[in-house]
Amino acid sequence: MFRFLIGVIVGLLLAFLLIYCGGGQTVKKVGEGLTETGKRMEILEGEFKKEKDEIWKGMKKSFSGEEKESPKKGRQ
Repeated sequence: MFRFLIGVIVGLLLAFLLIYCGGGQTVKKVGEGLTETGKRMEILEGEFKKEKDEIWKGMKKSFSGEEKESPKKGRQ
């Protein structure tokens, strides 16, 4: 209950601070910044997925290559 009340008080203080500092203009600036950040994150996410796929392909090739070579290395 105490944490809930602290959360409500902090929320009200932030709301009053937002209104005091410019209200709609501040929200608009923050929103534009978040939109740009989201676009950058999408680009990075795509690059990470490509890298991950390349790494998995390389690992599969190396594991499949080792399995084929391992019987050849046995005693003859």
